[in-house]
Amino acid sequence: MSEARAFSAPGMALRTAAILFLFVIIFTALLSGAYQWTKPSIEASALEEKTKLLGDVLPVDAYDNDLIRDAVTLPPTPELGLKEASTLYRARKAGTPAALVFEAVAPDGYAGRIRLLIAVRADGSLAGVRVTQHKETPGLGDYIEPKKDRNKEHPWIGQFVGRSLANTPDKGWRVRKDGGEIDYHASATVTPRAVAKAVHKAVRWADRENARLFAMENAK
Repeated sequence: MSEARAFSAPGMALRTAAILFLFVIIFTALLSGAYQWTKPSIEASALEEKTKLLGDVLPVDAYDNDLIRDAVTLPPTPELGLKEASTLYRARKAGTPAALVFEAVAPDGYAGRIRLLIAVRADGSLAGVRVTQHKETPGLGDYIEPKKDRNKEHPWIGQFVGRSLANTPDKGWRVRKDGGEIDYHASATVTPRAVAKAVHKAVRWADRENARLFAMENAK
């Protein structure tokens, strides 16, 4: 009896292994099928979110090309505070350069890095700025984000719109406490100071690189 059991044990082990292997194959196939089924809706949702965000910094009537397709990949760009590659979108109207939309980072926020999305028109003026990620203190420094700013009619971030190197001197890009033109909340100066500095650097970078960026081939 014990000898029969000894002979049957390896067979049972192989059978169990085969069943587990079959289960893994079936489960993997189901996961793959579910991913393929939901992939179009996931991609559509991501595209919708990206389009909305771009629309927050650049009015749709400012261009007539496909902003998502007219994009280039930027390498890590220290001038923008970016340590990783990023995507830059180029807006054109009737074939003429209209604006650049790109990411930047303010590395010296009160609670760390503040990620920004910035649109600079071809004439060098800012079309819009949005904070896309930050860890600033709730109720103090988070007013840099429009939806958390109590002033819904004139959010703090909106004061950058229209500014350019031509109409705002270097000193003007500082907060008023430092002798500049940028308003701030008295209880939090580190956060707006960091954003203003990053936006200024981004505008200077865009002014210098404008022609080269519009001449680059689209990202593959």
